[in-house]
Amino acid sequence: MGAMLGGMDIPVKKENAQVVSGNTNIHISSIEANPYQPRTKFDEEALNELAQSIKTYGLIQPVTVRPVGSGKYQLISGERRFRAAQIAGLTEIPAFVRTVDDAQSIQMALVENIQRADLNAIEIAMSYQMLIDECHFTQEELGAKVGKTNTTISNYLRLLKLSTPVQVAVRDNQISMGHARALVAVEDETLQAKLVQQIVKDNLSVRQTETLVKKTLEGSQNRKTKVKITLSDAVRTAQSAIAKRLGTKVNIKKDISGKGHIQIPFESDEELKKILDLLQ
Repeated sequence: MGAMLGGMDIPVKKENAQVVSGNTNIHISSIEANPYQPRTKFDEEALNELAQSIKTYGLIQPVTVRPVGSGKYQLISGERRFRAAQIAGLTEIPAFVRTVDDAQSIQMALVENIQRADLNAIEIAMSYQMLIDECHFTQEELGAKVGKTNTTISNYLRLLKLSTPVQVAVRDNQISMGHARALVAVEDETLQAKLVQQIVKDNLSVRQTETLVKKTLEGSQNRKTKVKITLSDAVRTAQSAIAKRLGTKVNIKKDISGKGHIQIPFESDEELKKILDLLQ
């Protein structure tokens, strides 16, 4: 997950200055981005448009920051405005300063940004997982925080089990969350990637994708069933020896992975008891 989206395993600063909360102007070079910002892609054209607006009217809505010591501040919310202000060439921006600890900062940043409509499903899923990991929420507690059911939270978290190509396709809006949820049933990552290519190429709907996944899994299972495994001479010898010892037919079956089982049929309780006595 981190490899796909640039990584978010960034140490959180522990040093907090005791600054009274409130509105103030802060030098833009004193502000650092929040490593727990859920949005991983910013529309460059939209940022430039916002930057032009800021040049004309100034930054109307303050960003929210927290002090992290040595005269530095960390963004809690407002990274899009912060980036646009940098593009616009501002040296100072209005900010609302909140004195909060690491856990509160993470929670505020994630919970506030999760509510944004422009986050994609993977960004939301990653935010949910970070809230669980960093703030030690259960899924039920997280659902109460963000106003979602436990089922909804689970559906998002399952997306993080998908292979990188599938997550990237969701992130880049090539496929929807519904498409991705259908692909969760496919364990083979190579097969997941092939199915994504087919979904995009043929512009399949979610329902068509569900049907495609079902047929693919059924076909894969049938192919496994039809593969005939030839037992080695050593295994056949062992099978004959066991059958002779027990006085009944014995079947040894193996699959292509080398795993298998031994079948010993019996026709009555008496015969079963005889077999068990011999095995003991």
